[in-house]
Amino acid sequence: MTHSAEFGPDLVEVFGPSQQDGGPELIQLLTPEGERVHPPNFDREFSADEIRGFYRDMVLTRRIDTEATALQRHGELGIWAQLLGQEAAQIGAGRALRPQDYVFPTYREHGVAWCRGVDPLDLLGLFRGVDQGAWDPAEKNFALYTIVIGAQALHATGYAMGIQRDGAVGTGDAERDAAVIAHFGDGASSQGDVNEAFIFAASYNAPVVFFCQNNQWAISEPIERQSRIPLYQRALGFGFPGVRVDGNDVLATYAVTQAALQRARDGQGPTLVEAYTYRMGAHTTTDDPTRYRLSDDVEHWKLKDPIARVEVYLKRNGLADDDFFATIAEEAKQLGAHLREGCKALPDPEPLDVFGQVYAEMTDELAQQRDGFAAYLDSFEGADR
Repeated sequence: MTHSAEFGPDLVEVFGPSQQDGGPELIQLLTPEGERVHPPNFDREFSADEIRGFYRDMVLTRRIDTEATALQRHGELGIWAQLLGQEAAQIGAGRALRPQDYVFPTYREHGVAWCRGVDPLDLLGLFRGVDQGAWDPAEKNFALYTIVIGAQALHATGYAMGIQRDGAVGTGDAERDAAVIAHFGDGASSQGDVNEAFIFAASYNAPVVFFCQNNQWAISEPIERQSRIPLYQRALGFGFPGVRVDGNDVLATYAVTQAALQRARDGQGPTLVEAYTYRMGAHTTTDDPTRYRLSDDVEHWKLKDPIARVEVYLKRNGLADDDFFATIAEEAKQLGAHLREGCKALPDPEPLDVFGQVYAEMTDELAQQRDGFAAYLDSFEGADR
């Protein structure tokens, strides 16, 4: 599914009100009840195919998350970072990208990975511990998952400065001009790396979008203990615009991210997008959220489910029939079976392979370590390496 920009050239004015006195705080195009609204600046029209495409993406992404969680519970994955409730934020941002744009994810961007054509089995391999990320970042324009909290914001800024110097920004060529997007959470926004990235991006007018999925919990730390102001307002202190979007509204997330990316491609510099959402699941499968948050809060946010609101909109406006929903459900079922079977069939890595992935050229010391480890493995009768 591809989309074209429908915003005027002066995108500074588009973003300006959200960071100034009197501006709207939350951009929304589709309410939790499935009603279409039309905010100034970011409103745009969507075809029935586009909205059905968003729905399909979110349903299949949730199925990936559900299956991976179940696989971890059955001992097939070492850990899994859930995205339950954040599907709209990820699909909206992922579908706003052009092929030449580059993504720097955290460890939870399964929906964005889906949009970039990454095989979900490659994600499972990483969490199963049989590889370090099996997709080609250069082919997918999607970097490997980052476990170090916030480090990817600096990676993204450096990459953005690179394409800026390569002349791939502000030329007016829609096939060449590119942008970079860095994903991180509300907890990561407190990291030094993220704030340093803000400084460099602002200083060099780098073509980067900082996309913060504010799911309101940095593991067990609530957002009110992390910031005294809404996160998007932090951007003003660094000298670039920020905007808060309803992260459970896939239409609004798409529209805002599309505008921010186009602003970057046009050479107008960085933008901070705060996608206000909620982590309905656990931080990871090693986390017990019942120890630090109220069940009433979870039930409240279930009423804002990003998939349900699109389903209501499609049904209410006659844009999808029962056959459509049945087809998507069957596709999700088949995807689940594929992941269950494929995960268990992933080959274990060769223990000695790690020594060939440390340096470009083998050192004498490393060769000695490799040989010693090989001898240790050989000491076991019938050892299977």
